[in-house]
This record gives sequence, structure tokens and C-alpha cells, in this order.
Amino acid sequence: MKVWHSFLKEIKLASKSFYFYIEVGMSLLILFLFIFVIPENFSSQKVEYLYFDGPEFLVEETRSDILESEKDPDLDGKAEFVELEVNDKTITAELYVTNEKEIYFISELEDMIALAKNERNIGAIIAMDENFELNYTYYLQGYESQRVKNLLSVYHIELPEVLLEQMDALPVKSLEAGVDPLSDRDNVLPVVIAFNGSLMGMFIVAAYIFLDKAEGVIKAYAVTAASVWQYLLSKSLMLMTVGLGTSLLIVIPLLGLRINYFMFAAIFLTSNFFLTTLGMVLTSYYDDMIQSFGVFYALIIVLALPSIAYFMPSWQPTWVQYIPTHPMIQGFKEAMLTGGDLNYVLTASGILLAGGVVLFLFANYRFKKTLTI
Repeated sequence: MKVWHSFLKEIKLASKSFYFYIEVGMSLLILFLFIFVIPENFSSQKVEYLYFDGPEFLVEETRSDILESEKDPDLDGKAEFVELEVNDKTITAELYVTNEKEIYFISELEDMIALAKNERNIGAIIAMDENFELNYTYYLQGYESQRVKNLLSVYHIELPEVLLEQMDALPVKSLEAGVDPLSDRDNVLPVVIAFNGSLMGMFIVAAYIFLDKAEGVIKAYAVTAASVWQYLLSKSLMLMTVGLGTSLLIVIPLLGLRINYFMFAAIFLTSNFFLTTLGMVLTSYYDDMIQSFGVFYALIIVLALPSIAYFMPSWQPTWVQYIPTHPMIQGFKEAMLTGGDLNYVLTASGILLAGGVVLFLFANYRFKKTLTI
């Protein structure tokens, strides 16, 4: 019962604190951005700058290929002349916009190279030799994968129609049947929830505990009948409750019934518990936030690495999977997917809960020890 009364007391105090309104305000801001600013699906149009080194009919043929393409034709069926800034001057370019690309015809070689370099997009020279064969020279940015480079090397060996026919004939097998992919906007949400809902708990519990240290609340437990573990557990339960409530404030309007709330609550509560207990352990070694800033700063960098891997599937080193935020993000995603993997969520939740219990016991030991110092 003491834990329950301490929990209710923490909830009342939290509802009047500055940090509570920060959490609610951040959730409302995120909800606003997701509804009114972030599009349902991001544009995937690539930008290409082309320079033609050959007769005029080469330009005409390329223009016709774009306008009459069955796979990805120009959206309005005509060219648009636009002005571009390059090397402190204004040039006119011929622009074609398709579903997948923005293609600019550049009249000067130097301008094409400068645009490719400055705008960090692909540039290409299309030339015709004395045998009336086309040669392609690409200006890349250096970050392209070897697969992209290999594709560009072989792309012009066969006619585009032949390559497209072969690509369409390739069998594609889904590894997970019955799973509907998330939209681009929804795909961002697991990372946002992991950081705003769970990771923020680590910093907020540190702020609360440092405030209690400054006011002598921690030392007072040395002369009271209350136990330190009850104080710590009530803090953790309060942050789990507030964090879940503010996260649902984001999730319910955006996803409605398209999310498994049992899976979501399981991974959220365990991840929040793990990170808040981690914050408790760290605060036991310092007297205020200024002293602990360097450690928290380094920790947030490490915990942010799985979010980079999440948005860059090609970068998935094995060691990233052992960072706690990795199963958190993946767990939130599974909860949002139709037919998400319940076993993964329960396993990840169990591991986070076990880790949280270990950290909680160590935090309790550390705080009991500091009462006598």
C-alpha cells in the first residue's frame, strides 16, 4: 500500500510540475507535425542533369523517350523551362518531371558538372561517337554503393525495354505473408515513440531525482520508515503512466485501430521501465544534472545509433542489435504492423523487463549506500 500511496502522490506532484507540461506539449507538437506537416509518403524523385555531346537528333530522341515512356513518362507530357543558379550565374534548363525523376537538360558541360557537384545529384554526358553509338559518362557523388555503379555499367548494354521486361519477369517472394507495409509517415513513428516516450523517461527521472537531492528528500529517507525502493518504484511507475498516456495521445489519433495496443503497451512499459531505472543508476553517482551531463550526452549518442540503422537498412552491423533502443524501435514497429510478430514483442519486452529489474536492484543498492555517506 505504501507504494500505491507514493505512486498517487507522485502522480499529483507530476501533474503540477514543469516537466509534465513539457511532455504533454511535446506530444501535441509531434501530433501536429505528423498530421499537418509530414506527408503520408515522402517523394522519391531523383534528380539528374544531362548534357548532350552530339547532334540535335540525339536530344530529340532522348526527349521522345521520356515523353513516350510506358514505364515512367513525363507527368504533363511536355517540357518546362526553368532557371537554375550555378557558379554565380543564372542558366535556363529544360525540365522533365516523371513519377521517379526530375531530368534537367543542361546546355553547357561546365554547368552540368557544377550542378552535379553543388547539388549532390547525378550528372551525365550522353555522347555519340563516329560509329553512331552512344557513350555515357556519369558524375557520381562517391556515396553510391557498388551495386549502383555496377548497374550503371551494364544498364546501356541492352535496350531499356529488354531490361524492363527481364526485371518484370523476376519472381518476387514476400518473406512475411499477411503483413501490410507502413506508410512513410507511420514508419517514422516507432523512432519518435521510442525517443519521446521511452528515452525521455531517463532524463525526466534524472531531473526529478536531482531536484529531490537538492531539496534533501533523498537524505530524509535515512530517518523515515519509508524504504528507498518504494521511492524509486513510485517514480518509475509514475513515469511509465505519464509516458504511456502522452504516447497514446500521439498514437490514437494517427493510427486508431490499426495498431495492436496490447503489444504497444507491453513494449512501451518495459522499455520505459528499463530506461528510467538506467537513469536512476546514473543519478546515484552525481549530485546534479550539470555533473552528469557528459555521461548522459554520450549515452544518448549510443542509444541513437539503432535509429540510424533503422532508416538505413543497408547499415545493420550485428553489434547495433545489442543496444537496448534497437528492440524498442523494432517492437513498436511490430505493434503497428498488421500481423506484427507477437513473439518478438514479448521476447523483447521480457528481456527489457529483466534488465530493468537488475538495474532497479542496483539503483536501490546505490541509493541506500549514499544515504550513509
